[in-house]
Amino acid sequence: TITDASDADPIEGSGTRLILHMKDDAMQYLESAKIEELLQRYSEFIEFPLSLWKESTDYEKVPDVEANADLAEGEEPKMKTVPITKEEYATMNTQKPVWLRPPKEVEEEEYKEFYKSAFRASYDEPQKWTHFRLEGQVECKALLYVPGMLPFELSKDMFDENARNVRLYVKRVFINDKFEDIMPRWLKFVKGVVDSDDLPLNVSREILQKSKVLSIINKRLVRKSLDMFRDIAEDEDHSKYIMFWNNFGKYLKVGIIEDEKNKKELVPLLRFHSSKSGDEFTSFDQYVEGMPEGQKSIYYATGEGKKNAMLQPVIEKLTSRGYEVLLMTEPLDEITIEAIRDYKDFNVVDATKEGLDLEDNEESKKETEELNEKYTDIREYLEVELEGKVQKVVVSTLLTDSPAALVQGAYGVSPTMQRYMKAQSVASGGDGNLGAMNQAILEINPKHPIVQDLEAMVKVNKDSAKTKNFAMLMYDVASMTGGYEVSDTGAFAQRVMNLMTFKAEDDIDDASVEESDSEDDKPIEPEVLV
Repeated sequence: TITDASDADPIEGSGTRLILHMKDDAMQYLESAKIEELLQRYSEFIEFPLSLWKESTDYEKVPDVEANADLAEGEEPKMKTVPITKEEYATMNTQKPVWLRPPKEVEEEEYKEFYKSAFRASYDEPQKWTHFRLEGQVECKALLYVPGMLPFELSKDMFDENARNVRLYVKRVFINDKFEDIMPRWLKFVKGVVDSDDLPLNVSREILQKSKVLSIINKRLVRKSLDMFRDIAEDEDHSKYIMFWNNFGKYLKVGIIEDEKNKKELVPLLRFHSSKSGDEFTSFDQYVEGMPEGQKSIYYATGEGKKNAMLQPVIEKLTSRGYEVLLMTEPLDEITIEAIRDYKDFNVVDATKEGLDLEDNEESKKETEELNEKYTDIREYLEVELEGKVQKVVVSTLLTDSPAALVQGAYGVSPTMQRYMKAQSVASGGDGNLGAMNQAILEINPKHPIVQDLEAMVKVNKDSAKTKNFAMLMYDVASMTGGYEVSDTGAFAQRVMNLMTFKAEDDIDDASVEESDSEDDKPIEPEVLV
């Protein structure tokens, strides 16, 4: 209730005095520290000054009476520091709202200082900022920043619910920084303020949603954020965007997956390693510029880390023709790239999938059919021996240095994603068994000596242990170079030891034959008969 405080002390001069009587369970609001916290949070940028009666401590230097008791004449008196506690009014809202001023009047240092103080980022320099005014159905002023480094609260959880990124103000009064609809979550790292004079101070989420204000503000903030990212990417100093990508690239990948409306704007901002880029990143635009004549698709391969991805035999299929291969080295990369069907009239194709079409002519296709017919015996033998491990065995004319390679079917899942799904299954109480999803297709290279040796061994004695070990070893090597796990490491070790034993026995036999031949070749000494 509100009553007239007629019994209060009269006011000197003009003004109004409000006397609040606190309930027993609200005594914390009588503490100056609590009031100061509320003022700094909600009224930091109010135009008129807000002062709080609080206790403060200063330190002054005064003569040390005890130390100066025996002070000789002419000596400088010794001093000591003593605390001076006093109560007085202190102004709380000393921060100036720079977003209310025209951008041309704000200096670069002022933007930086505002970022550091407003977002408690003393050790971070903003990498980019944009200051603009929104007019039309909704009128407001906004200031957005791209941090120079990943905020601490996002380092453990990239979508931390407690992270405060964009603050909504109404007439410079803080309203909320938890409106999820004001910015998509893939822009969680962007910090800023939005200030509107049109909204009521008691604005709620329901009011904003009904008036579609959030949707309008959201579109403009996303567009301005993308403009900032493009400016960083187009900067002459390429290291700036590399630093941005290393810090926030994963958020742009999430944007590709979740934000269909802005996907086309995000794709040119993506960066990946490739078979030609070395330690540098490459973009889709750089990839397209470097495509040789006749290439009609953009190719990518998945793997755990750049080094492991480059070991895959499927890379040979493309690099032998001068094609560049983008390397997807993280689970998020694979989900991201699958959301990108094409780019600038070029299809985006997974090189690790079955039936990779490199625009071969009819003669090449006919040659592949003839080779599959010619090597029917070895294909059927491998399909029997590898039953439950592969869907089928086919001959490939695209492999160059590898005897065999494992590829997934059109709807198969890469080995990297399989491990991720298996870990998720185990974590949720499952057994981690993916069933037929784990079965790939084995491609063999008919020109490779190992495949030719295996073919000869199959014709001579396909039931021998040596032939079976040889075939399984070829499959194991294709699994490891393709990024798959060897399910039975004990059996794999035994096969390797058997191969080493056979090799050692052959070497001993060859040495014995050579030694025997060398003894037979010795000259016969003549025998003297008396």
